[in-house]
Amino acid sequence: MSSKRPQPYFSQSQVTLVRGLWMVVTAILAVMTLFPLLWMVSIAFKPATESFSSNLIPQSPTLDNFIYVLTGVPFIRYMVNSFLVSATVTIVALFFHTMAGYALARLRFPGREVLFLSIFSTFLVSLPVIIVPLFVIVKAMGMLNSYAGLIIPAIFNAFGIFLLRQYYLSLPKEIEEAARIDGAGYWRIYWSVILPLSRPIMSALAILFFLANWNSFLWPLTITSDPNLWVVQLGIANFKSQYSASWNYMMAASTIVAIPTLVLFVIFQRQIMDSLKTSGLK
Repeated sequence: MSSKRPQPYFSQSQVTLVRGLWMVVTAILAVMTLFPLLWMVSIAFKPATESFSSNLIPQSPTLDNFIYVLTGVPFIRYMVNSFLVSATVTIVALFFHTMAGYALARLRFPGREVLFLSIFSTFLVSLPVIIVPLFVIVKAMGMLNSYAGLIIPAIFNAFGIFLLRQYYLSLPKEIEEAARIDGAGYWRIYWSVILPLSRPIMSALAILFFLANWNSFLWPLTITSDPNLWVVQLGIANFKSQYSASWNYMMAASTIVAIPTLVLFVIFQRQIMDSLKTSGLK
């Protein structure tokens, strides 16, 4: 018995052409993404007289811009403030978000879906929309010009709760049932079973939370006027107003700020991609 193989819908030459076009589009997007970063690093190594030259590679590369940024202004203090705020928000947010995600995914109580939709709806509201009432609340609580004012309003993140809830819904119920047979309560199940299983998604969220707070600008600008509380993004903005023509200093500061985020992404990029695949948000 002979059978004919189905003819492909597209010829091999058409498939090769489409692949070539996709590769060209991908290469163009990659160049458009990387070129501003390369230009920033290039200016950071150029002296002031060479800042506006069109050469991507500096003719007389120098480290003086980095030395001035780290010693001539309190930039290290700005970085310490950013690290303190970002690390604290990340740790506290993960602790409370895992509990909220577990409760919304596993516990049964009246109004659970309404509560989840209410939390998720805040994800659709951006910070500039609520910044005025948020500022009024923080001022009434006496947290202006304080680390508490920088940290506490940044802890709540609806995206984190949503991502954790979706992850917990994918866990098999047999794990919890086995723990209940052993006499474990909700808190022990959460602490001894759920949290250890959450390490991949928690690693990804930790990176996302840290980067979001490391790069935050609008909220710190709104509630801090004390230079001792400035974060790195405010420090760079002050660079622009103080040294309007010294792009070499500003690019050196921006390069220093970008290094921790790039290192974190390179080290934990697998956890980020795995968590997004797990939640179905490819």
